[in-house]
Amino acid sequence: MSTSQNLLPHLSDKIFLTDGGIETSLIFLEGIDLPYFASFTLLETRDGRAKLLDYYRPYAKIAALNGTGFVLESPTWRSNPDWAEKLGYSAEALDNANRDAIGAMKELALEFQTGVSPFAISGCIGPRGDGYVAGNVMSTGEACDYHARQIEVFCESGADLVTAVTMTNVPEATGVAIAAKAIGIPCVISFTVETDGRLPSGVDLGDAIQAVDAATDGSVAYYMINCAHPAHFAEVLDQGGEWVKRICGIRANASQMSHEELDAAEELDSGDPEDLAIRYAAILDAMPWVRVVGGCCGTDHRHISAICTTCCGHSQAA
Repeated sequence: MSTSQNLLPHLSDKIFLTDGGIETSLIFLEGIDLPYFASFTLLETRDGRAKLLDYYRPYAKIAALNGTGFVLESPTWRSNPDWAEKLGYSAEALDNANRDAIGAMKELALEFQTGVSPFAISGCIGPRGDGYVAGNVMSTGEACDYHARQIEVFCESGADLVTAVTMTNVPEATGVAIAAKAIGIPCVISFTVETDGRLPSGVDLGDAIQAVDAATDGSVAYYMINCAHPAHFAEVLDQGGEWVKRICGIRANASQMSHEELDAAEELDSGDPEDLAIRYAAILDAMPWVRVVGGCCGTDHRHISAICTTCCGHSQAA
């Protein structure tokens, strides 16, 4: 199944929820070993697949019960060639894993989607590098070539859109967008920022969005921010500018710690779900065009439930 394009988040008047921090939840809350934070590897076994689907179900239920939309983001943040090689996957096995991930999301959509709760299936694209640091930055052309096959498989498998998350630099984000445009599938770019509101590469968030739009003729459906706490980027958004209107989604961390601190942490910092929800509501006050709200590192169904309670009714009232 596939949703109609007029039900994609940026073209809807509904709020769309997402899941929370899949890797941190599976590792710290479920005690599952995920080498290189690669949750897609659970699809290899029947038991692993069942655990993966069970992870998504509480979030899907929240959306269905509250009549919101839901973005089913595939567990494929690490399923690109460099990480797959470290995990022992051949190119063919990687293609099969990406297909299977979209198939799993289709199963969940069939189980939970209703006439008032549309589900959009998104193929999740992760960075070639770490996700917390810019590292060796590819050229735009290299990034396009690197990510194109995964995007192609997602498109062939029936994903409604692709979402590149924790993008740390402009060239890689631009390459993803160019590849998605050529393949013919809507693309979302989600940048991560440090505690100063800048990308790990040091670029201002607004400059990054404007640079990608300029290089792609505005082909990106919308932009998001993920893997950072609202305290890290709220002031940047408050500065305003036309570029802010291109941000239609937020997937924040539960913790206010920096990326470096999170990387070194041995225990999960789940923060305060209610406080996080209030911060989301403040963002929606200033940016009523935001349609996608969910979580990233350290968040679970408690955070998404609080965000839904605070923001969905809040949005309807507005």
